[in-house]
Amino acid sequence: MSKRSKKGNKSHAKLEGYVVVAFSEDMDQAREYKTLLESNDIPATIADQDGHAVGSKEIAVMVSEEFLDEAHVIIESQHTYDDFYDFSMEDEDEIDFESDFFDEDE
Repeated sequence: MSKRSKKGNKSHAKLEGYVVVAFSEDMDQAREYKTLLESNDIPATIADQDGHAVGSKEIAVMVSEEFLDEAHVIIESQHTYDDFYDFSMEDEDEIDFESDFFDEDE
């Protein structure tokens, strides 16, 4: 009779009932998603996924299935905010403060 590894069962049990809400290309982004979700009272965890093709590796951010819809909304809202912030910063960089607009008429 052989013994089963308890370590493998613990990690599987920990993720039971959890579903993927987002994939990340790096651990920093995955941690940001996890922190964002947890700050909105949604328990989240990070799980490495095996490479699918060409040796690529993805990192899954997972939440309990009951929080999936809310988690999607929160992550999408953050993407929208980041896109808006990036867009506004691009516009600010294009402002020419040395233009004739601010010159006083003499």
